[in-house]
Amino acid sequence: MAPIPGSGLAKGLAVTLRTMTKKSVTAPYPDTQPDLPPRTRGVIGLFEENCTVCMLCARECPDWCIYIDSHKETVPAATPGGRDRSRNVLDRFAIDFSLCMYCGICIEVCPFDALFWSPEFEYAETDIRDLTHERDKLREWMWTVPAPPALDPGAEEPKELAAARKTADKLAAAQAEPQEGES
Repeated sequence: MAPIPGSGLAKGLAVTLRTMTKKSVTAPYPDTQPDLPPRTRGVIGLFEENCTVCMLCARECPDWCIYIDSHKETVPAATPGGRDRSRNVLDRFAIDFSLCMYCGICIEVCPFDALFWSPEFEYAETDIRDLTHERDKLREWMWTVPAPPALDPGAEEPKELAAARKTADKLAAAQAEPQEGES
């Protein structure tokens, strides 16, 4: 049985007419900002104060899109007769977002919590060379990083906090003993 000529066109027009009368589900993006879920991954923010220039993030990046420059600085000894120390000082920290594949490996391997996911996603540029963002821009995005989720009230206290609390209690008890003896 041969199809009726023009039946495909009629079916297509019927679909068009049905969908033209329905309400659109697309949000007018630039005018209406989307409601992002919590902990959305947008870009990578830098908390510069925590960066020790260990270079782990740059070494582990599969795209080699993180650029870090630093210099060594001598720190005088903390005590008389002590030895001077040297430390790395961050000169440049940049991420080329035209190469980045947003895998998050750099954030995971950072032992000092200097890198975080920011929910910021509006960072388009007209020239691809402008997608290399320096530490000033990465620091700006750090302010958009949401606070970590609250701990479960029924969860055990982390070992680090328990050890720190125990040490603080011992120090407080040791300081209170001499004061009681002086009375």
